[in-house]
Amino acid sequence: MDYAAALLAKLPGTSPRRSKDLRRLIETLESYIQDDQIEQITKAYEFGAHAHAGQTRISGEPYISHPVAVAQSLAEMHLDPQTIVAAILHDVVEDTDIPVSVLKEEFGEEVAALVDGVSKLDQMHFTNRAEAQAESFRKMMLAMIEDIRVILVKLADRLHNMSTLDAMPREKQARIARETLEIYAPIANRLGINHLKVALEDLGFRYLYPFRYAVLKRALKRSKGSQRQIVKKISERIQIAMEEEKIFGEVHGREKHLYSIYKKMAEKKRLLSDVVDVYGFRIVVDDVNTCYRLLGIVHGLYKPMPGRFKDYIAIPRINGYQSLHTTLFGPKGLPLEVQIRTKDMDTVAEAGVAAHWQYKAIDKTTAGPQRRARDWLSHLDEIQQTGTSEEFLES
Repeated sequence: MDYAAALLAKLPGTSPRRSKDLRRLIETLESYIQDDQIEQITKAYEFGAHAHAGQTRISGEPYISHPVAVAQSLAEMHLDPQTIVAAILHDVVEDTDIPVSVLKEEFGEEVAALVDGVSKLDQMHFTNRAEAQAESFRKMMLAMIEDIRVILVKLADRLHNMSTLDAMPREKQARIARETLEIYAPIANRLGINHLKVALEDLGFRYLYPFRYAVLKRALKRSKGSQRQIVKKISERIQIAMEEEKIFGEVHGREKHLYSIYKKMAEKKRLLSDVVDVYGFRIVVDDVNTCYRLLGIVHGLYKPMPGRFKDYIAIPRINGYQSLHTTLFGPKGLPLEVQIRTKDMDTVAEAGVAAHWQYKAIDKTTAGPQRRARDWLSHLDEIQQTGTSEEFLES
């Protein structure tokens, strides 16, 4: 019997569906967390399942399926054990009779503080939308200053809620989707957590504008075959040029996600055909010098567009993001967007400040990109003294 199965066998009354979700979580955790810490996480599961016993989601599933899904998202980002425990228990204080003091006793001060932080974010009530947006943003920013893991749990919580929005009435879907696009996705973006930003935007788009989403999705599906061929051809050409120069790295052709296409159409008043034919490539190499060498190589393959080069390696974005960006004239004049970065930069580009909290991360006090992101967060404490929530959001 493997370790995951042995732990599951100890848990009373675990249904097959819940077993599957929990097994998946344990298997993800096994890849980076020690056994005694996984036992603490299964203890949290048992505690949470007992606390939420008899509660169901609108979809009819047992309530505990939601915190486990939130924990799964964070485990895939390799977050520390305390964050995973807090994710499993994040709704206990708000939705059951169990006070924070009991969590502190059972799971320690750190976990209790994280759960308390998430619960406080959930208790926001406002008189109008402008105030709601500004005050939500303010509270999240202040929660981040105290412990950025609070907002990571909240973002993962919102992601799972968005992925199960089908069960909600239409009016509620639209309200939650709008809030996701206006508050949660921009925060994920500001923190540099790209995969969360993309997922939140596409789900928000799907539920706020279902008809536009469906039309765009259909149109993209039609053009996907020819797109795939072009991406493959260009990727191979770049790879051959790299091999000739003895540069080792990975070339990824990427498809633009639906919401970014929709935004570009709306902002620039463009037709779908003008926006779809923008091809994106990410090239990941071993070191910074190679990034600049490779920039010269791709500029030799395809002519660069004037004014479209950005050096975020020399001047990183405030959230720690680093990469070289250039736009090229590809075959038949097609625009090619190319990003060149190292493996470490790629990790930060996907995980953002979450990389700072990744379990067994390098010295957390000195890591460059993460330090810059935390510097930005520390300035928020001063900004938030500016008066109203609207003024804070403006700042």
